[in-house]
Amino acid sequence: MMIQVSGVGFEYRSIPILRDVAFAVDRGQVVSIMGPNGVGKTTLLKCMNAILRPRAGTVMVGEEDVLSLDQIEIAKRIGYVPQRCETGRLTAFDAILLGRRPYIRWRVDEKDLRIVDAAIKKLNLGDLSLRFIDEMSGGELQKVSIARALVQEPQVLLLDEPTSSLDLKNQIEIMSTVREAVHSHNVAAVITMHDLNTALRYSDRFVFLKDRTILAAGGREIVTPDVISEVYGVPVDVETHRGYPLVIPAI
Repeated sequence: MMIQVSGVGFEYRSIPILRDVAFAVDRGQVVSIMGPNGVGKTTLLKCMNAILRPRAGTVMVGEEDVLSLDQIEIAKRIGYVPQRCETGRLTAFDAILLGRRPYIRWRVDEKDLRIVDAAIKKLNLGDLSLRFIDEMSGGELQKVSIARALVQEPQVLLLDEPTSSLDLKNQIEIMSTVREAVHSHNVAAVITMHDLNTALRYSDRFVFLKDRTILAAGGREIVTPDVISEVYGVPVDVETHRGYPLVIPAI
């Protein structure tokens, strides 16, 4: 497995947030972390990236414990896209180039520029590369943030609610971009999501959190009315539409 979470627990000011969370993700897989607000999804991603230090358990990237790595080595292995992306008076090109910082010794070289250029082309950002990111729409800025994570050449992508506050078209573009990048770069991706149906369409596996721990984990077979109702506290039906499960509130 490319990234393995084993028995992770976390507390904030003695308040339990996560308890005994365990799952694994392999290269080429997209795994969605699902659950209601406040269940600890963002906290889990931050523990996986060593932004927060788990009170228990381990997070392994390949054969290495994330907590044994310094920030530069973590950045070479894990690309993290937070919910809220920082903006400033940077062009999209410069913002993406920042993703090469773990590799830059003295100055930017031709390899760095080639990698940035390739990411810009892959995400169709050519027309935006010289625009300032503080003038961009939410969807455009999210693509820039994903490109910046990709140029880190990570083994794992962590994305925290990448489609929040986006319209339907941008949600589709972002999730299609993530899935294509996972396959073409052969990386593992872990995404926190609120939109069940978007997650079901673009993810391979699912981890449902409830009461600070995992209620269910697996493929589409675990997405049942009983599981969804228990996690979110509302009755639902699960139907199939064009080969994908579709969650419909039964109220």
